[in-house]
Amino acid sequence: MSLFSTSLAVWSVCSAVLLALLAALLALAPRLLLFLAQSPHSSLTPLEAFLALHFALFLSALALAVFLNASRAYCAVASCSSFSRSPRRTPTQPLLVPLSIAATISAFLAWNTKDVGSLSSVFFALSCTIGLWGLWETAFANSSAISETTGADKHTSSFIFGNKAAASSQKKQLRKGKGE
Repeated sequence: MSLFSTSLAVWSVCSAVLLALLAALLALAPRLLLFLAQSPHSSLTPLEAFLALHFALFLSALALAVFLNASRAYCAVASCSSFSRSPRRTPTQPLLVPLSIAATISAFLAWNTKDVGSLSSVFFALSCTIGLWGLWETAFANSSAISETTGADKHTSSFIFGNKAAASSQKKQLRKGKGE
């Protein structure tokens, strides 16, 4: 393993820890912002609290993405046997899963916030779009699971989309076509 890959792994882990620490401080102790800013106010406004919470969510998603990608890169270089890739297709964008989950949680929190007026509605709409689209991308996009024999999408035979009768009839038609 080269010095570059080791230093990159150390940087990634340190960055993830610092981002997670900042996210935890913003989410759990937002009044610390008043202390650090040396503000004469004794409490945060609803807008400041709203923005601190949502910024903390997105920082934690970024920290998780940095940490997970650092562990993947480290194990790819070090040939970790304990780290095995699942046979499922993994998303190509490293921020896709953590950011989609954080955006969905952020949308839920924004929907339940009424202190900041219409900002919560706008924030809900944008975060919900990012979150649900990202979750859709994770589950269904770039599907390369097309059967060589039937031409059917293999995802449709799994739970929720189980249509074994249609797959069976396609298979019978295919066998008839090959037999002639």
